[in-house]
Amino acid sequence: MSYDFTGLSVLLVDDNRHMRVLVRRLLSAFGVARVAEAADGGAAWADLFRALPDVVLIDFAMEPVDGIEFTRRIRTAPDSPNSYLPIIMMTGYTEKTRVVEARDAGVTELVAKPVSALSLYNRLVAVVERPRPFVRAPGFFGPDRRRRQAPFKGPERRVGQTPLGRSGRPASASAAGEAGRGAGSGSRADSGASRPPGPGGEDFLEI
Repeated sequence: MSYDFTGLSVLLVDDNRHMRVLVRRLLSAFGVARVAEAADGGAAWADLFRALPDVVLIDFAMEPVDGIEFTRRIRTAPDSPNSYLPIIMMTGYTEKTRVVEARDAGVTELVAKPVSALSLYNRLVAVVERPRPFVRAPGFFGPDRRRRQAPFKGPERRVGQTPLGRSGRPASASAAGEAGRGAGSGSRADSGASRPPGPGGEDFLEI
């Protein structure tokens, strides 16, 4: 693990204090020094304006505001501070229906619980190094839900928007620009399908 995350700011949202402690320790091991914490999506909303994070790590199931509702608000609310903000969702629900629900809400990446160092590291590299283009379609705004790029010539072809600044880095993660280079590209899976552990024991889910 050689990627430099010292310039990255993270908002960590989970109603389980022990999980927040675990994930914060992993982030610290990666070099992330700026981490704000919240116990649910409602409290996290206020922290968005105070902490101005580059990435949000959020749990799927919380009360009163869960990760799905929080993500939808980020993507579509008129008062959203950054509708392109990368959102990594942590979840113990790995059924395909849950993965699709998170994808359709606008989640950028998914990590299965229990969270491992390798899976979290790979997802952070993905959102910084390989930002997905955003798509606006009827009833949806968020990262392109199609992982596999196939030619399509029909009249309903969607036009994507890439959330990149002039430098080619994520506009929503300006501090991440100093996070370093050289991470290898990961393989991709079909949209909406969970993926089994990859080489090296990665336990992330592909959306």
